[in-house]
Amino acid sequence: MIGDFLALVAAFIGAYILRVTLDARPLIEAIPARSYLGVFLALLPFWLIIFGLLGLYNSNIYEKRFSEAGRLAAGSFIGLLFVVFYNFIALKPIFPAKLVPIYGSMLAFVILVLFRNLARLLKITLFGYGVGLTNLLIVGDTELSSELVESLIDSRHSGYRILGVVGAKDKSFSKYPDLAIYKTFQEAIDGIGEDSVNSIVQTELFSDELKNQEILGFAQSHHAGYRFTPGNSELFVGKLDVELFRSSVPVIAVHQTALFGWGRIVKRLFDLVFATIIIILSSPVMLAISIAIKLGDGGPVFLRQTRLTRFNRQFKVFKFRSHNQLYNGLTPDEAFAKMKRPDLLKTFRDNGNYLANDPRETKIGKLIRVTSLDELPQLFNVVKGDLSLVGPRALIPSDLAEYKKRHTILSVKSGITGLAQVSGRNNIPVEERRLLDVYYAQNWSFWLDIIILLKTVKAVIVNEHEDKQTLS
Repeated sequence: MIGDFLALVAAFIGAYILRVTLDARPLIEAIPARSYLGVFLALLPFWLIIFGLLGLYNSNIYEKRFSEAGRLAAGSFIGLLFVVFYNFIALKPIFPAKLVPIYGSMLAFVILVLFRNLARLLKITLFGYGVGLTNLLIVGDTELSSELVESLIDSRHSGYRILGVVGAKDKSFSKYPDLAIYKTFQEAIDGIGEDSVNSIVQTELFSDELKNQEILGFAQSHHAGYRFTPGNSELFVGKLDVELFRSSVPVIAVHQTALFGWGRIVKRLFDLVFATIIIILSSPVMLAISIAIKLGDGGPVFLRQTRLTRFNRQFKVFKFRSHNQLYNGLTPDEAFAKMKRPDLLKTFRDNGNYLANDPRETKIGKLIRVTSLDELPQLFNVVKGDLSLVGPRALIPSDLAEYKKRHTILSVKSGITGLAQVSGRNNIPVEERRLLDVYYAQNWSFWLDIIILLKTVKAVIVNEHEDKQTLS
C-alpha cells in the first residue's frame, strides 16, 4: 500500500511536469505545484480504497500477474474518474490542464506495474538470504504432505522454510535427507522450539479429537497460522461458503461451480450485449459465407447438431456447414465408415479429434474452419441462451457419456470458446482438455472470461487452427 501511494504520487508529479513544465501550450488555470500536490495527496487515500475494493491488497493477488495488471488498469481508470468528478464539483479547479489527470492515470498504471514487479524481485532476493521466510510445520502422513513439501521446499520461490513433518514415515521423504521427521506433534515442538513455528498445515484430521485440539490450541495460543486440508480434497473443490445452517450450526457449503448468483446475471448480460453487437457487425460476412456455401454444392447452409450444455440439457447448435453433403451431420465414426477409411478415423482420434487434410471438408469449408468463421452462427445460440461466449466446449452427448466429471463440466453453460481452446488447441490430449473444462467450471471469474476472449481474438488474428473436436 505504501508502494502504491508513492507510485501514484510519482505519477501525478510526472504528469504535472509533462504538461505544465515541459509543454508550452497555455493552461486552463495557473495552479502552483504545492497546491496541486496538496489536494492530490488528500484524494489519494480514496484511490487506495478503490484498489482495496478491487482486491489488490489480498495476499493471493501477488502471484497472479495478469489479473493484478488488469485490476491495476481498472483501478487507475476508476481513480481517474474519481479525481475528475472531484475536480468538477470543487469550487476551484485542481488541475492546471485537462491532460494532467489523463497523463497521471496512464503514468500511474505503468509505475504501479513496474513497482509491484520490482517488489516481487526484491522479495525473492530477500527469500534467498533467508529474510521474511515463514517457518512451516506440516502435520499428517498423507500424499498431500508430500505434495506440499515438493512445492514448498525451494524457500527462495515459496517463501516458506519447512521445519519438519509430523507423523510421516522417513522413507516417504527419502529424497530430502535434511528434512526433519517427527513421530508426534509434541516431539516436533520440543525439537523445533515453541516460538519458532509461524504456521501449521494439517493434512489429516485424527480420529482422536484430543490430538486435533492439541494442534489447534497450540496455534491459537502462540498466534501461529493454522490451516487444514480435507482428507477427500475432491469434496472441497469449487466455491466454498461458510454459513449457519438452521441459524445455529456452522457448515461449509460446497458449490459445484463459482458461477452462480450475480455472477450468472453479469455473464448473461455480457453475452447478450456482445453477441448482439458481433452479429450486427459480422452480418455481411455471414451473408457472403451463406451464399458461397449454397453456390458450392447446393446443400444446406447450416449444420444443426445435438450438443450438451448446462444441467445436461441438449440443444441444436448452429454452425456453417463445412462438410460435404454426404457426411454432413454424421459423427466421425459414421463418416469415415461411410467412406471406408478406418485409417483416417484412427489418425483423427490420435491427433486429438483433428485431421489436417480432412476429406469430409469442402473448399469453402476448409477456409471457414481455418479462420474459425464456421463458428459465427453459434452467436445466435448465445442470444437464445443455449451457449455462452466463454465456457467448456459444447460436445455431443456420446463424448461425455463415460467421463466421470461430466456433471462438473455441465454445471455451467457450454461456450463458443473456452480455456481448453486457448491453452494448446490440438497440441493437448483430449483428457487434458476435459480437465481444463473442469477447472474453468470450478474457478470461473469474470476476469478469466475476459482473458480467454482476448486470447481467442489473438488466436484468430494469427490464424491458428481452431480446435476441431466439435465433431461437425
